[in-house]
Amino acid sequence: MTKCVVAEDESLLRDSLLEMLAEAWPGLDVVAACEDGGSALEAIAAHQPDVAFLDIRMPGLTGIAVAADMPHASPRTQIVFVTAYDQYAIDAFDRGAADYLLKPVARERLEATVARVKARMA
Repeated sequence: MTKCVVAEDESLLRDSLLEMLAEAWPGLDVVAACEDGGSALEAIAAHQPDVAFLDIRMPGLTGIAVAADMPHASPRTQIVFVTAYDQYAIDAFDRGAADYLLKPVARERLEATVARVKARMA
């Protein structure tokens, strides 16, 4: 089973993403759903997930800061940024992002992201 960490500080958006992921990726095991960057980094280090869906603007550590620590915390984890801000895309891909989703997340776009992440993990 593919392990995943989701980090989103807004509970409604986090719940929506979790619901959409359950539909788009039935074999995905969400091992942690976090509301800030610090707890996301801790969960990633503890669980060594295959993929992490990270908001960029969160309390404490930003998603970019979490991604910067990924080579040490969990080097094989694929990163997908989920944000309302397109201006962070270059930084995100510089940090090795598998994809960059803009909010509100469209189901078709999430399905394409899931396919991309699966291909990178294969």
